[in-house]
Amino acid sequence: MKVLFQSRTTVFSAPGGDTVQLLKTREYLEKLGVEVDIAEELEPDVSAYDLVHVFNLMRVQEAWLQVRNAWGQEKPVALSTIYGLYTEYEQKARGGLFGLIARHSGPYMLEYLKIAARCFTSGELHKGALSVLGQGYYRTLKRIVSRVDVFLPNSDSEMARVAREMKLVDPPYISVPNAVDTEVFDYDRVDASAMAEYQGCLVCAARIEGRKSQLNLVRAMRDLPYRLLIIGKPSPNHMAYYEQVRQEAGDNVTFIDAVDHETLAGYYKVAKASALISWMETPGLSSLEAAAMGCNLVITEKGDTRDYFGDYAAYCEPDDVNSIRRAVVEAMESPFDEALRRHVLDNYTWDRTAAATLKGYRMALTRGGKA
Repeated sequence: MKVLFQSRTTVFSAPGGDTVQLLKTREYLEKLGVEVDIAEELEPDVSAYDLVHVFNLMRVQEAWLQVRNAWGQEKPVALSTIYGLYTEYEQKARGGLFGLIARHSGPYMLEYLKIAARCFTSGELHKGALSVLGQGYYRTLKRIVSRVDVFLPNSDSEMARVAREMKLVDPPYISVPNAVDTEVFDYDRVDASAMAEYQGCLVCAARIEGRKSQLNLVRAMRDLPYRLLIIGKPSPNHMAYYEQVRQEAGDNVTFIDAVDHETLAGYYKVAKASALISWMETPGLSSLEAAAMGCNLVITEKGDTRDYFGDYAAYCEPDDVNSIRRAVVEAMESPFDEALRRHVLDNYTWDRTAAATLKGYRMALTRGGKA
C-alpha cells in the first residue's frame, strides 16, 4: 500500500503536536509495510498512491484543497481531524483587540477572521485561504467532511464533537490514539542525573501562551511548598502574555527554554507531577509522556482528556485558580499509581496508533475513491 500524507503548510517550519503525530505515524506505518510519502505541495499529482491521508481539520484553508484534489483524482481520503476549537478561551480569557472581537463573534466567524489575519501577518495568502474567505469557514468544513472516506480522530469524544458540529450521521471512523514514544520515554533507560536539582518538582512542558494557561498555573503555585519548572518557548504572538507569566511567577518557579525529547524525558523522571491545564487538549502528548515516566498528572477538564486518563489524573478548570491549586496539591501529595503507567504503555503507543490507522485505510479503500 502506498499512501500520501498532507498537512498544514507550516507543519515543519512551526512544528507542534500534529508534526509529531504525522512523523511517528509514518515511521510506524512503514514498519507495517506501508510506503508513505509526505507532500508539502497542496494539490499534487496523487495518481501513484492508493490513498491520501490529510491531517488537521482545523486548517481548513489547506485541508480543503488537499481533500478536493484527492477526491477529484478519485483517491480515497482518510482524515486525522485533530479538531477542537479554542472558542471558550478566545471569548473568556483572551485579551486585546482579538479578545474583544471574540466576545462578539461566533466560533466559525472567529476562525474565519484568523485566516484573514494570517494572510497578511504570517504570509499565508494562498489559493486555499482565498477559497475559505470566499465561501466561509463553516461551509468549507462541511465541504471537506463530505468528501472524507474515513475519519481518524484521536478519541471517540473528538469524533462526537466533529459529528455534532458538522451534523454528520453515523460517520465512518476509527479512533486512532495519540501515543508516547516508548524508545525515548523509557523510565529504566533514561539518565536523569543532570536534573537532580529538580527532584520532586511540578513540570509544565508546553508553548507559553494564553491557551495553555501558565499564568493561572503560576498564580495557583503562590505560597505552595512545591517547585514549578516551566519548559517551553513563548509563542511569537503571545510575548506580552509570556512577560506577564514571568512577572507574576514566584521564587518557586523556574523557566527553561524548549528542550529535545530525550532531555525532556529526564526532567519527567525527576518530577513528581506534570501540569497541562490548557483550554483544550486531545489529550496532549506531554501528559502521555509524563505518565510513562512516572509523573502524576494535573490536567484540564477541557477536550478529550478523560477519554485517555479516566480517574488516574487530577483535573482542573483552566480559568479557576482555586481549581488548579487543588489539583496541584492532590497530584503532589499522592503516591504515583503504577496502574497509570501500565494504562498508558498498554494503550497509547505508536505501534497501536499505526495498526489502528492501517485499519482505517482498509475501511476507506473498501468505500471507494469518492465519499
